[in-house]
Amino acid sequence: MQIIYIGNPILREVSKPVEKFDEELGAFVEELTKTMYEEDGVGLAAPQVAVSKRLFVFDDGSGPRVIINPEIIEKGTEEVTMEEGCLSIPGIYANITRPSWVKMRFQDVKGEVNEEVFEGYAGRIVQHEYDHLEGVLFVDYLSPAKKALLRPKLNNIIKGKLAR
Repeated sequence: MQIIYIGNPILREVSKPVEKFDEELGAFVEELTKTMYEEDGVGLAAPQVAVSKRLFVFDDGSGPRVIINPEIIEKGTEEVTMEEGCLSIPGIYANITRPSWVKMRFQDVKGEVNEEVFEGYAGRIVQHEYDHLEGVLFVDYLSPAKKALLRPKLNNIIKGKLAR
C-alpha cells in the first residue's frame, strides 16, 4: 500500500460511502493501519492510498481505531491552534485552528453505528482525517501569505520530486 501526495486528484474528491462490511473491508483496514504505523503517522485516510472510500484509521496513543462513514454532528465552539502535518504532504507543517472537540456518528468495521465525542489530540486527528474524506487538505486552512511561503515546497511535491 502506497501513500499518494498532494497533486493527485483523488485527494480532492469527496469519498464514497462504504457499503459492504465484509472480509475484504477488514483486510483493507488491517493494511491501512499497518501502513499508518510504517509511515510513522497518527492517522491515515483511505483517499491517501488512492481509495476513494469514507474511512480512516488513527491512533492517538491509546491503540488503533477505525472510523467508517463518519458524520460530524456537533462541534465545540472553542477553537484550538496546533501544528499539523500530513503523510500526503511530506515535510510541511503549519499551525491550524480547529474546534476543540467534535461529536461524530460513524460505523465500525462490522457496520455497527456509534456516536462519540473526540477531544484533545484525538479530536485533532479525527478532524484532519475527516477532511481527507471531504477532499480537503490541512494547507487549505492557511492564509494566502503562508501558502505563498510554502508554494515552492508544495510545487516540488506536486511536480513529483517526492511523488510516488
